[in-house]
Amino acid sequence: MDSLKVQGGYPLRGELKVQGSKNTVLPIMAAAVLYKGVTVLTNVPMIQDVYCMIHILEAVGVRIIFTDHCLALDASEVRAAEIPLEDVKKMRSSIMLLGALLGRLGEAATSYPGGCSIGSRPIDIHLESLRAMGAEIRDDGSRIRACAGKLHGARIALRFPSVGATENILLAAVMAEGVTVIENAAREPEITELCLFLQKMGARIAGAGTGTIRIRGQSPLRETGYQIPGDRIVAGTYLAAAAAAGGDVRLTGIYTPYMTAVLDAFRRCGCQVSWDREAACLRSERRIQPLSLVSTRPYPGFPTDMQSPLMAVLAYGDGVSVIEENIFEGRLDCGIQLRRMGADIRVEGSRAWISGKKELYGACVEAGDLRAGAALAVAAAGAQGMTSIADPGHIRRGYEAIDRDLRMLGGKIWW
Repeated sequence: MDSLKVQGGYPLRGELKVQGSKNTVLPIMAAAVLYKGVTVLTNVPMIQDVYCMIHILEAVGVRIIFTDHCLALDASEVRAAEIPLEDVKKMRSSIMLLGALLGRLGEAATSYPGGCSIGSRPIDIHLESLRAMGAEIRDDGSRIRACAGKLHGARIALRFPSVGATENILLAAVMAEGVTVIENAAREPEITELCLFLQKMGARIAGAGTGTIRIRGQSPLRETGYQIPGDRIVAGTYLAAAAAAGGDVRLTGIYTPYMTAVLDAFRRCGCQVSWDREAACLRSERRIQPLSLVSTRPYPGFPTDMQSPLMAVLAYGDGVSVIEENIFEGRLDCGIQLRRMGADIRVEGSRAWISGKKELYGACVEAGDLRAGAALAVAAAGAQGMTSIADPGHIRRGYEAIDRDLRMLGGKIWW
């Protein structure tokens, strides 16, 4: 069986450039469908989710060349509105093509998306929003078909600042007639980057990075090149590995203002943390200090994607820490696997109590989802002995080469 093996007990030291952002590139790839021409993206991570999105886009008629982290997408002849079922089940991000294809073709068909099993992630907010813009949607519980003779602008107040719904509305609104206003919009950096990309393509958008985004539709679009920023969650994961294993690392190629909540959490853990606009440094030389309460929240709060790696770090804490998960309830399941390594973690409802231990031990564990898999690698980096992480395909969905990167910092890790 395929597994990721980590020999723990080796401090991480050195400098590393972080890969491009998974959660930024996927919606921008979907946005490329809107322009009847070529879009070129650079610093694109070579990860499974990107290859899955490439397959989906090729199925609807986009011609693609992907070499050396440069992705060229020619959407001149998009014809198909049907997203292949097998790809939808692999990746939740495929749902954002609903808005893009509606905007480009006036129709789209997809299935309920798959991805990581981290709890309930309904798409009703997506569908309600597209209906408000004039789309007729038929949903039989498994297959979703949408059509719109003409999309129109609307004022849409989201009852929760859903990242995916905000992305879908943005992509549909760019091609809709009139003005669309999204209230209580998601403020995540990936939304800001999508807005910046669409603006560069020619779309008229105001309010990127705020809770109210205004889009004036049907602006002429143009050929665009865009550099994908570094992945803030990958960066946070590698900082977590250095915190757990000890050491001194410097990560470059990231926009640190997007990482304030994460960097502050490591500082409060007792790590020495410093940063400038495009790099972050972390030194860990002593026992991790416990955190009384960390609650995951929509941005700018602590990100749910970093909850599992932080749990792994706090398992080495000198006291009791509490994590509250407010986004995806299944994320706390990572604690079950960490307990196999000797961690003392108790989960009740939406909270986990982590009673830190001086040492964890290598064990056979299983990556239940993308971020849990990364968290197990974090814990394993600081553990005594060897850890074998089964089902590591989840990790490959978001990490280009976690083995290569951690080896460059002095870790002992291999497939």
